[in-house]
Amino acid sequence: MATSKKTSKKKSPPKKGKPKKVVVEIKRPTLFSNIFFYIFLLFVIYILSNTFGGYSLTGEEVSISDVVTLINEEKVQDITVAEDKIEVLLRDGTNIYAEKETSISFDEILTNNNIDRTKIEGELQIEHRVNFEDIVTPILMFGFPIFILYILFKQMKGQNSEIMSFGKSKAKVFFKGQQKITFKDVAGCEEAKRDMLEIVDFLKYPTKYRKLGARIPKGVLLVGPSGVGKTLLARAISGEAGVPFFSVGGSEFMEMLVGVGSSRARDLFKMAREHQPSLIFIDEIDAIGRQRGMGIGGGHDEREQTLNQILIEMDGFDLRTDVIVIGATNRPDMLDPALIRPGRFDRRISIPLPDLTDRVGIIKIHMQGKPFEDNVNVEGLAKKTVGFSGADIENMLNESAILTARDDRHKISNMDLDEASLKVTLGSERRTLRTEEEREVTAYHEAGHALVAAFVKDMDPVQRISIVARGATLGHTEASPERDRYNETETRLLSKISVLLGGRAAEDVVFKELSVGAANDIKEATRIARMMVTDFGMSGLGPIHYDSKSEYSWLAQEFGNPQLSDEMSARIDNEIKKIIDDCFKEAKDIIIRERTKLDKVSKKLLEIETMDGDTFRELIK
Repeated sequence: MATSKKTSKKKSPPKKGKPKKVVVEIKRPTLFSNIFFYIFLLFVIYILSNTFGGYSLTGEEVSISDVVTLINEEKVQDITVAEDKIEVLLRDGTNIYAEKETSISFDEILTNNNIDRTKIEGELQIEHRVNFEDIVTPILMFGFPIFILYILFKQMKGQNSEIMSFGKSKAKVFFKGQQKITFKDVAGCEEAKRDMLEIVDFLKYPTKYRKLGARIPKGVLLVGPSGVGKTLLARAISGEAGVPFFSVGGSEFMEMLVGVGSSRARDLFKMAREHQPSLIFIDEIDAIGRQRGMGIGGGHDEREQTLNQILIEMDGFDLRTDVIVIGATNRPDMLDPALIRPGRFDRRISIPLPDLTDRVGIIKIHMQGKPFEDNVNVEGLAKKTVGFSGADIENMLNESAILTARDDRHKISNMDLDEASLKVTLGSERRTLRTEEEREVTAYHEAGHALVAAFVKDMDPVQRISIVARGATLGHTEASPERDRYNETETRLLSKISVLLGGRAAEDVVFKELSVGAANDIKEATRIARMMVTDFGMSGLGPIHYDSKSEYSWLAQEFGNPQLSDEMSARIDNEIKKIIDDCFKEAKDIIIRERTKLDKVSKKLLEIETMDGDTFRELIK
């Protein structure tokens, strides 16, 4: 799923009738933010008092004795006395100033020095000026503490009122016109959009359905892996229907106080009914919709009380209520059966990973606003991104733009896209300081993967081999499928295990020594082998499902799986070991038989570090 940044500027016609009241919630500033604000204000006042608090005096500062000497020599035109400051204008137009002691007046200074006032050519003025500090000081001493006490009292009063508002819903509300995304802005998953169009049509024209006795679906459950666009599709439904959209996360119902979750659920459904027709979107609904009876607190813990309230609210809908609840989850197996039964969540829409056509559309949407070179092939890029979700594709294109900007280039190239896809899947390139021995082991390891992939049955072609470290890996071998595949055969699964063990086989044959670099390969190979035995029935135990991942898997991890006997668990382990041993033997036989080609590929990797699929196939002809 992806969304375009371009939105339509066309305004919807005004809705007739009484306008709905929009309640805007204003968050109160916290106590600490108030205190920091007033401390900052006090600091500003201090700076202003230092900057503008003193008198603006011009001229050179001299001592009071120099002023007395100038008066005695009859060089003074005018004198202005303001508090302790003496401003003097000389006959030649020069301005000077001096400071006297606070305890003595200027007249006393003249008398003590036997100077007559008549020696001053102009006027002797006495002024009483008010200093900025004289105003600020009493305010800060008396007014500021009183003001702080007032703020503290007001804040405490606000906290008491917020305690009473804990039970209010914290859902984000989007009214008509605020949600700009529609189905035209969403790429991929056309089947899911067709199912949702009926919901949109019912919200727009409910009368034609009610005439036939059809009732509105109370709930729609969107199921799919992370990043496929479940939230985006829900927003598009709201934008397409033009109805109020209440968005809330499953974890937002939970709070420290008991009973808050159910209270918020009641308030949410109450607001939705007041603004019907409307949509309620609960993201990650499995956070509150998990099966009851599994919590430590029995049926009385906060999560289960919240779930019970949601079940009651959805059951309380009648035929005249135009409110639809949309839930999104990537763990549908964890949901309570009472929540997903017909009458509550009537529809279950699966949103799989995008196929080739969907990926082309998603790439085109996220390419908007980014400059690309002319030789960038969208369909070729879509073929290289098998298994990518919409979020992965958006992240890949964004990383490619960042790489281009970092190199001070103006257009994104195929090289940038290839590097970005590797960065998304494996991580950034790391120039790890390694010895020649470590580089040689890595080269033979990756060459072993590629060589086995080239000679086993029904395996995807090798696209890239590299011994450049990325993320937590020291090298990688990429064997991407040429098309989307929705089914797997036993032969192909066994070939995958052989390819995964090809690196370990190469180390064993060439160096007669094993390294820890095959840890992830062994883990993935064991996982596939276990699924073949317990889930797919591809072993000597026959087509039987051995439930090793039940809803009580946390108990199985602590006390063992109660559904399997010790004898059967041992037989399962033996079958898994048999598959691993056979695949490892096949990989080792290929390495021994094609040792010359293995050496050739490894030496080339040590030379160029990264090899594409065409070069690899040319070497092993």
